[in-house]
Amino acid sequence: MLRVEHLRIGSLPPLSFAVSSGECLAIEGPSGSGKTRILRAIADLDPVEGQLFLDGAERREMPPQAWRRAVRYAAAEPGWWTDTPRGTLPATPASRPRIDRLVSALGLVEDVLDRPVTLLSTGERQRIALVRALADEPKVLLLDEPTGALDVGATALVEELIRFQLLAGRSVLIASHDAGLIARLAHARLQLAPPQDRAPKAARMSPP
Repeated sequence: MLRVEHLRIGSLPPLSFAVSSGECLAIEGPSGSGKTRILRAIADLDPVEGQLFLDGAERREMPPQAWRRAVRYAAAEPGWWTDTPRGTLPATPASRPRIDRLVSALGLVEDVLDRPVTLLSTGERQRIALVRALADEPKVLLLDEPTGALDVGATALVEELIRFQLLAGRSVLIASHDAGLIARLAHARLQLAPPQDRAPKAARMSPP
């Protein structure tokens, strides 16, 4: 279980919520409301006040890299630090079959990981980023607009893969403008008000 207590991000009110294993929390709100900042804070990519717990262990009790392996963030437009995607993926013998299965599940061709990143479409990069996020089997997935650049067919494959992760007991948080995706996947919603309308209780939890 992921538990967030009194997380303070910018002008948002303090946030406290929990996402159990096998549950999906959708973070909703207009552009600029803080969806991406919440995901990045939970991933320990930006400094924030508050406490984060994973299965009872507080974030500061774990080395940063251990937390980020267990609580994995996939950005809407992922970053790349090698010429081809394969260089950003685990290279252990045990990881190769898992990576191949993920590539196939997302409808990608076999050699996509060895193509130059500059020649890949936005949708291909986005799906490969999901492969990268899942390659070492994290406990929590933080997905920022995971289907924003995808067509209907690819979106269906991503949604099916997310459902499988939930069945496998992972906690999933999704920031998205896609009301249909949220309706199909979310067990609960965290709704953020526009910055100009923000009040002390502008962030609220609700059922799907």
